[in-house]
Order: sequence, then structure tokens, then C-alpha cells
Amino acid sequence: MNTLVIAPRWFVKQDIDGFFGLAVNNLVQILVIVGLTQSVLQFPSTLIYGRILPSIAISLIVGNFYYSWLAYHQGKREGRDDITALPYGINTVSLFAYVFLVMLPVRLLAIGAGASSEAAAELAWQAGLVACFGSGLIELAGAWGADWLRRYTPRAALLSTLAGIALTFIALGFFLRTYAHPLVGILPLGVILLSYFGNVNFRLPGLKLAIPGGLMAIVLGTILAWVTGLVTWDAQQVETAIAPLGIYLPSLDLASLWQAKGVLVSYFSIILPMGLFNLVGSLQNLESAAAAGDDYPTAPCLAVNGLGTIVAALFGSCFPTTIYIGHPGCKDMGARIGYSWLNGLVMAILCLTGSLSLLVYLIPIDSAMAIVLWIGIIIVSQSFSATPVNHYPAVVVGLLPGIAAWGALVAKNSLRVAGLGTPDNPITPELVPAFQQADLFITGAFALEQGVIFSAMILAAMTVYIIEQKFGLAALWAIAAGVLSWLGLMHSYRWTGADTVMALGWGAGASWAISYFLLALLLIYVQWTTAKGQN
Repeated sequence: MNTLVIAPRWFVKQDIDGFFGLAVNNLVQILVIVGLTQSVLQFPSTLIYGRILPSIAISLIVGNFYYSWLAYHQGKREGRDDITALPYGINTVSLFAYVFLVMLPVRLLAIGAGASSEAAAELAWQAGLVACFGSGLIELAGAWGADWLRRYTPRAALLSTLAGIALTFIALGFFLRTYAHPLVGILPLGVILLSYFGNVNFRLPGLKLAIPGGLMAIVLGTILAWVTGLVTWDAQQVETAIAPLGIYLPSLDLASLWQAKGVLVSYFSIILPMGLFNLVGSLQNLESAAAAGDDYPTAPCLAVNGLGTIVAALFGSCFPTTIYIGHPGCKDMGARIGYSWLNGLVMAILCLTGSLSLLVYLIPIDSAMAIVLWIGIIIVSQSFSATPVNHYPAVVVGLLPGIAAWGALVAKNSLRVAGLGTPDNPITPELVPAFQQADLFITGAFALEQGVIFSAMILAAMTVYIIEQKFGLAALWAIAAGVLSWLGLMHSYRWTGADTVMALGWGAGASWAISYFLLALLLIYVQWTTAKGQN
């Protein structure tokens, strides 16, 4: 008697829907990377198309192919043909954190020291490599300790820290851009809101197949961008867009990574929390998949997540990868395994052929920014929806450092637009009184900008434990803040002429450290008096 062996298929028709959902998300991330590295970091096209994008291709292949393979073999082992692979791609929050909190400061510091634009771009890129590599190491090493981290760090502390970055560097920036170009930005934003919040399905007349909301938004935004003249046909621009077309093979570059190894210490306060957040975020997405019926092994998935990020850095990418949120949505679509490996394959082809240059020209970032704005909204919303109601004040406290850091960036960019931040016209402490006369205590923003992720996490955690009247645990977080401040990993900064940057060193942040230690003493006293009163 033959026993029927049920095994999943490598591709089913419903994988097409899942592919568009995941591919549009990945494509938007890559378009944002190209846009930010060109406009904000001013990387040359040879660096973007010759080094960064080919390494992104490798990292996406590693993750998407592994999770497809894992889903197939787990489905075969369980005798199921309805298993859905985990979605995987570039980490949105890390993308913005490393561009604005690591690479941009390094570039501005180099420019302020008199370096050429090309040399500054090289240094910023190397800093990004180290940040990405460090994040991958943390994810890999923490694959077997993620549960411990989640047990002792309040959810409000983790989620609100991400939300602070999402609200400012992701959502608010693109929200301003939406209203700067309303004819292009507002209608796609409406499509995204209708699709993802209103559960509206868009269908062409006579077709049963629904058009993914993200794809619909990009198509409409692109048409509007061309019709309204935001993008115009220009022979020289077309020639520039076509120029990168070719075959770009990734190459291992340990030398660039080694040259910038010092960045690991200078930006440790950004790299460590981002690695931990990526780790916990992936763990939460695994839990989400398990709730949807696909229970994957935790340690191997998190380890491959870290390995994908390490591979990205070794070959030249500054952008970590991660398990995406949205597995239940893909499963509801009927997607199984094929959508994952197909996404990796298509994204790799785009990255390895330079064809993204033409896409960037044809599909302006304004047409896709509604999707990134939605991602920011979701991250901020989750910081409240996944947190107990009585912890909402802690979430708000955790948002404040991110808002302050974004405000500091806006202020310094404004000064640079006004012609300051150059060797001839440096940004100096003499500007502070003018800010204070306008009731803007800019030095507080500069202090919160340094180690912003640590600040947000610690302040939110302290607030949670104060709400729970666990004052001793709150004191431990205050002591941690004091130690980090004393070492210069939080709050302490120095003026460089072009920017304010972290000032590491023994006692570098003494005034903040002492304040946190005094706060810890107060919390310990309250814990003692509370315990004594209960006795």
C-alpha cells in the first residue's frame, strides 16, 4: 500500500499576489536607498551601482532562498502544502538610522575637515559598512538570547524607540514631501490608506485579480509625476539613467571594512540598539507567523537573518536585512513558497544589471513615498497597540528623543543651507545664545541626538517601571544611563565646525551622568520607603 506524501509546491498561482506585495515593498526600499545615497550622502553612481546594489542582491538572495528552502522542507516534514515562507527584505528603520545617524554625520565631519566630496563619500560608505556588519554580528550572536532580551526590556521601551525614528526620519520627512508635491503625493497616499487601513481592493474592470495597493499607488504616482511635470523627458537625464546599465558582479571587500573599524566604537550607541531591535523585531514576526499556523524554528531563522546582514556588509552594502512583518497577510492571499524566491530573484536581477538607474528616473521617489509613509505610521501605531494602555505615557516619553534628534538635524541642515558649516564659516557654540533668545534650547537637542536610541529606550523603560511602581528596576535603568553618559555613549557632544558629533571618553558626559545617578538614588529611596510602608 502506497502512502501519499504531501509536499508543498515551489510555486502556485497565488504566489503572484504575494510576490507583488513583497516586491513592491523591497523595490521601494531600494529606490529610497538610491535616492538617499545620491541626494543626502552624494555617493557617486559607481559606488551605488557597482558596490552597494550588487551586495544588496546577494543579501536578498541569501535570505529569500533560505526561507523558501526552509518552508519547503518544513512543509514536507509536516505533510502540508499550505505553508507560507517568511517574508524577507531590507530593514526600513535601520536604513534611515544608518543614513542619518551614522553615514551623514561622518560625511559632514569629513567635509568640515576639508575632504573632497568623493573622499567624504568613501568614508561615509565605509562607516555604513561597519554599522551594517556590527548589526549583523549582534543579530547572529543574539539568535539564542532574544527571549532574555524581551523578558527584561519592556515592550514599550523597544517599540517606542523604533517609533521615534519612524515618526520623524521616515514618516514626517515623506509627509512634508507629500505636501510639497501635492498633485503627485496626496492621491497615492489615499490609495495606501484605502488599501491598508480601509481594506479596499482595487480591480480593473472585467478582471477578478485585485491590484496590490502598493503597486496601484506607484502606478498612479508615476503617471501624475509625468503628467504634472515633476518629471520631464530630458535627453541628458535619460543618457545618465541609461549609463549604469550593465552587469555588476559583487566582490568581497574586507579592506574597506577594516579601514573603518573605529566607527564601531564611535557609533556603538546606534549600532548595538539597532542590532537588538532587528533581533527582537524578527522574533516578533516569527511569533506572528506561528499564530498564523506556520511555526518556524527560532534560532536558525534569526541566525540566517544576521548572516544575511553580514554578507551584505562584506560585499559592500550598508543596509541590514530582516524578516518582514506581514506573513499573515501573505498567507491570507494564498501565497506559499514561490513568492519569496521569486522576490529574491527579481530584486537581484534589478540590482545586478544597473537597471534600477532607469527605474529611478522613470519612477520618482515621490510616487512611492506613500508606502514608506505607511510603514512609518504602522511602526508608530504598533508602539501603542502592542503596549498595555497604562504604559502609553512611557511610549510618549520614548518618542521624545527621536523627535529631538530630528529637530537637531533640521536645525543644523538649516544652518548649512544658510552657508555655515564650512571651514570659512563654521558652526560654533557662539550661535547658541541666538537660539535660546528664540526660546529654542538647541543644546538639549544636540545632547539628545547623541545616543538617541539608548536615550529613548532607557527613558521609556524607566517610565514603565515607575508606572508599575517597581522603582528598584527603574533605578537600574537610571544607573545604566549614568554609566553610558559617563563614557560618552549618550548625550556628550563636541563641535566640529560642520556638525556636532559624539564625544567619547572617560567622564565625557559627566553632568548628565551625575544627574542620572542622583535620579537612581531618588528611585532607590522611593523603593525603600515604599517597601517600608508596606511592612
